[in-house]
Amino acid sequence: MLLDIIKYLSIPDFFNAPLAFRSIPRILAGFPMSIALTAISFILSLILGLFLTLAQLSHHKLLHYPARAFISFMRGVPMLVLLFIIYFGFRADALPAAVIAFTINCSAFVSEVYRSSFSAVDHGQWEAAYSLGLPYRKVISKIVFPQAFRIAIPALGNILLDLFKGTSLAAMITVSEMLMDAQIVAGANQDYMTIYITIAVIYWFFCWLMTIGQTQLERELAR
Repeated sequence: MLLDIIKYLSIPDFFNAPLAFRSIPRILAGFPMSIALTAISFILSLILGLFLTLAQLSHHKLLHYPARAFISFMRGVPMLVLLFIIYFGFRADALPAAVIAFTINCSAFVSEVYRSSFSAVDHGQWEAAYSLGLPYRKVISKIVFPQAFRIAIPALGNILLDLFKGTSLAAMITVSEMLMDAQIVAGANQDYMTIYITIAVIYWFFCWLMTIGQTQLERELAR
């Protein structure tokens, strides 16, 4: 019965449903690498993005202008070009090159989100903290950042989704993640349309799960 349904879903010369279903386990073999790249790069970008934000907000020109220049460059350079520069230009190994490229590119966008979130925190919060004699480090870590982070969650969620999808570019420098495995399956079966539709649905499914998790986190923090 199931095989009949699967065959019914097939569209001749366009989508081979039995092949798509058979290929899912093989494609998902690359999921641990995709999610590892996403998690490591996102966590590192959250940290680096915070330092970039503090540099942007600094009144010291030696911190402010280099940070602005770095962010402008990273926001303007395509991710694939950045991957190629690090992998081919600096002759880095594929996996470290992917992590570095994803981290520094993502950190620029994270920094801009942080900067707008810091600005959204009531300025009276800063003044009240300084009036209590708190040093700048504690004002940021105890007062401003916790509030700014809650404000930033929706935008950070979008960056996370883009990063997860962007990890597919790591296949271009031989990192064995989901898209790389999908390309191998597609080449072996000479049916690229079916496999690319399948991988598109797989990426959509995991992004949908991440969106649900983001929504739940927002509700928890709103309480």
